[in-house]
Amino acid sequence: MKKRNWIIIIAVVVIGVVALLIARSGSKTSTFPQDYHIEDIDAVTKIFIADKQDNHVLLERVADSTRDTQWTVDGTFPANQPMVDLLLSTLHDMRIRQQVNRNAIPNVIKLLSSRAVKVEVYRKRYLVDWFDGKVRLFPHEKKVTYFVGHETQDMMACHMFREGDKVPYIIHIPGFRGYLTPRFVANPVSWRSHAIVHWNIHRIGRVELELPSAPQESFAVVRNGKGFDMELTQSHTTLPGFDTARVAQMLATFANLNFDEYASLVPNTEKDTSFAAGPAAILRISDTCGNTREVKTFRKYNNPDDALAMPDTNLYNVFDLDRLYAIIDGKDTVLIQYFVFDNILQPASFFFQSKR
Repeated sequence: MKKRNWIIIIAVVVIGVVALLIARSGSKTSTFPQDYHIEDIDAVTKIFIADKQDNHVLLERVADSTRDTQWTVDGTFPANQPMVDLLLSTLHDMRIRQQVNRNAIPNVIKLLSSRAVKVEVYRKRYLVDWFDGKVRLFPHEKKVTYFVGHETQDMMACHMFREGDKVPYIIHIPGFRGYLTPRFVANPVSWRSHAIVHWNIHRIGRVELELPSAPQESFAVVRNGKGFDMELTQSHTTLPGFDTARVAQMLATFANLNFDEYASLVPNTEKDTSFAAGPAAILRISDTCGNTREVKTFRKYNNPDDALAMPDTNLYNVFDLDRLYAIIDGKDTVLIQYFVFDNILQPASFFFQSKR
């Protein structure tokens, strides 16, 4: 009986050892590094991106609760927060799909060296980090560098090389249909916020609309305690009996007022016509602390050559009916949508039409 027990014990031990060896050998079939992505995304302090066309941008996290975004572009401009969030989630969610085929490695490395986008990710680290972060001493930044390359043939992943690794990998986000390269943009303008103002009605101190072609219709809405007064700016006349619902609707627009996109290239014909003629409207928004944003709008032609070909440039179909140009604070030329600005770019008489 004792001999049989020993046989059973030895058999169990042998089976256990064999199972352990099989499990270990199975785990060695995947040699992918498990830390390729950025797990602690909240520790990221800045991201530097550069491409082969000499474009480069530095995105930095800032601790400033008065901003609409917690990130800046090149230390100067507020960043487009949704784009930053997408980039951070990409760094967090990306995973290795497979290693580049051994025979293809030389060609992939050659393409990466000539076309890849360089991405440096800086994270806050501590030399002493004890008790689940309760004791942290000696902070410093740790950098990881990726070279983001071209898409795979199935357009579902991209080639990527991490500095310090021996080989490049094919990187994807599980469940996402598409490749990740377009998310790593080095053009700094693409990262800048499109916000004009994000001010709720309690922050607004004054809104002024100047209409050069109809100065008698220019007006200002000015805070008066908890309410607002309306006045004609040409005559400085206070206007009683305005439509409070329409004014409130106009003021509510400033809670989330954005432009459409930066106008990277304005045709010379429009510089010589629309812009040379002066703005169609000048909007100034001031908050209760005296901060002011200025938006000058200019009509946009459907076809800039029409400005020279048409005898009457006031014809309805000559101008773009969806978008117009704007200059923000005298610096940035952008495109804005009539749909967004319809509640704002209205003459004074609009706010006195039949009240219901």
